[in-house]
Amino acid sequence: MKKTEYSVTDIQQDGGTIFDIETIKRMELLILGGLKWRMRSITAFAFINFFVSLFKFKDLPLQQALKARATEIIFTAQNEIKILQFKPSIISASALLSASHELFPLQFSCYKTTILNCSYVQKDDLLSCYDVIQEIAKKEYESILEMVSSTSTPVNVLDVQMSWSSDNEPIEEDTSVNAISSNRGREDNLTKRRKIITTIIDDNT
Repeated sequence: MKKTEYSVTDIQQDGGTIFDIETIKRMELLILGGLKWRMRSITAFAFINFFVSLFKFKDLPLQQALKARATEIIFTAQNEIKILQFKPSIISASALLSASHELFPLQFSCYKTTILNCSYVQKDDLLSCYDVIQEIAKKEYESILEMVSSTSTPVNVLDVQMSWSSDNEPIEEDTSVNAISSNRGREDNLTKRRKIITTIIDDNT
């Protein structure tokens, strides 16, 4: 958003009423008092800790993993125009549900019931937003799979960091190989995260 500076002269030049500095200050204080000084922008990230507290986690690593995945989902969902119709609190709750479905599928029904029973959440809006976020996640997975499957590069080529021409001048590395390696890395990280969470759950049970 573009910030524009205004002076008292700019405000008074279009009308016949003259406002002094003290009058303008009183007007600003009156507006801020009416808003109870709540001037910062509220986003979905502000509600993550509140909804996570409803799950009553005993293990901090599990809680941190859920919050991290929900944060990633919110960042991805910001590019979808459909998500703008929902309140930040609903987006946050839906992202946590989506994250819990990925990381804790066995406990998902309990988490879903817990959030739906929250008095601050509208059930219909939550379910609609959750469907939108699930569609976004599905598109994300499909794009990764399409990127991987569309390439027929041999495995030994992936291990080559740089090839050389006949003049011994370096040739730039293929960008498609970089993209595939990056996507496979993301999949490996998600798999490792799930294995760690499963291990922690098994140790506690």
